[in-house]
Amino acid sequence: MTQPLGLGPQPTITDLGRALRRREVSAAQLAADALRRINDRDATVNAFALVDEAGAYEAARRADRELATGVDRGPLHGIPVAVKDLIDMAGLPTTCGSATSFGAVATRDAEVITRLRDQGAVIVGKTTLHEFAYGATGDRSLHGPSRNPHDPGRISGGSSGGSAVAVASGMVPLSLGTDTAGSVRVPAALCGVVGFKPTYDAVPSTGVYPLAPTLDHVGVFADSVEDALIGYQALTDRPLSRPSHDSRSITVGWIKSGDIATCDPRIEEMARDLLARVGFAPETVRGFPGWDRRQTLFDLFTTLQSREAYEVHRHHLNEDRDLIDAEVLARLENGGKVSASDYEQAEKARGELRTIVRELLRAHDLLALPTVPFVAPPLDTRSVHVDGTELEVRSALLSLTSPWNLTGIPAISVPAGRCDGLPAAVQLVTAPGNEHLLFGAAQALEAAVRRESSKDLSRQRR
Repeated sequence: MTQPLGLGPQPTITDLGRALRRREVSAAQLAADALRRINDRDATVNAFALVDEAGAYEAARRADRELATGVDRGPLHGIPVAVKDLIDMAGLPTTCGSATSFGAVATRDAEVITRLRDQGAVIVGKTTLHEFAYGATGDRSLHGPSRNPHDPGRISGGSSGGSAVAVASGMVPLSLGTDTAGSVRVPAALCGVVGFKPTYDAVPSTGVYPLAPTLDHVGVFADSVEDALIGYQALTDRPLSRPSHDSRSITVGWIKSGDIATCDPRIEEMARDLLARVGFAPETVRGFPGWDRRQTLFDLFTTLQSREAYEVHRHHLNEDRDLIDAEVLARLENGGKVSASDYEQAEKARGELRTIVRELLRAHDLLALPTVPFVAPPLDTRSVHVDGTELEVRSALLSLTSPWNLTGIPAISVPAGRCDGLPAAVQLVTAPGNEHLLFGAAQALEAAVRRESSKDLSRQRR
């Protein structure tokens, strides 16, 4: 395995902000440090489609001037941030990882960019994504594959792979991605960082190029749960209660991944053991999702996503299909085969699933399961064997995350440890309005993993 690149706990946003306010460092210095790390590391991992050095320094100098005059815009003031390259930034191209869109310069900022700027964030560039955000592997893009910093010969996951890699390799403490089927949580899990998908519509998507509008969410990546929470709070106008850390008062329902899809039993055991170790005593949910249907949850999801993606990109199929990656093109064309009746039936089934999940979340504060069913496979791998079963990589990667896009509820991926030397993760979901429980539980899990990692490191040094 290739030597990991720039990994390990990074200074938190709170730590950086404290240093800024004590005048121990300037925003311009933080920007310069981030740009240096990008310059040093990005050739190996390909996190960035575009680096905006001039814009970053301009924003950093403005942040320094404001702090000097007593203007403090909050926790992100002066903090370097990266954003996925399907989010519009005025004056910069939005490529969506595709030759079909390359060179299309945005005339105005997306709403999330406006909110970041209002918070004083310093945006250093735009990150690599799977073309059109239509893939879970992150290795089909105009800009080339984003690579896993734990082993650059392996996938980052997608479609927001570059955003995950930018955080995991220590280039920035916070990045933005989008999540239609798991495109924040999957690369977060494979790269060993925190990935949060908010409630549907909790973060505005104006100025974010869509894939499947009823499933798309804007989410965040960070090296810690605390930083993910800071990033989320900067993007939403919904109030959030203080995170609850009392594991004795939080009830957790454990969803057996086998009720949804095949999963490496070692990852499932690792995730469940972590919950138990922290004191959550997860209770197994029987027979999720509890309906007798011939199609799987992922089939249901695929029907909805395929048709919506086809409608969004129909003009590309008509005008410049020869510029689209063959895998992405095939998926778009399949969407054209989904009839209005198929879509209507899938929409009805989605309503039934929402009812089932709503009832489960009345019985349990949180639901938990692994984030992805296996660790990052090598680049360009399209099938893997897991527990004696051959799986198609894309659908398997999304199998445990896509149900929560169907229901639109908040979900977070937290590192749970390592399997075969690579990151594995646990996923928590909850009802809208209970995000404080989600973040509190995630912080407790994170603390347990970091304590164990510290012990392992101490033992290695002896």
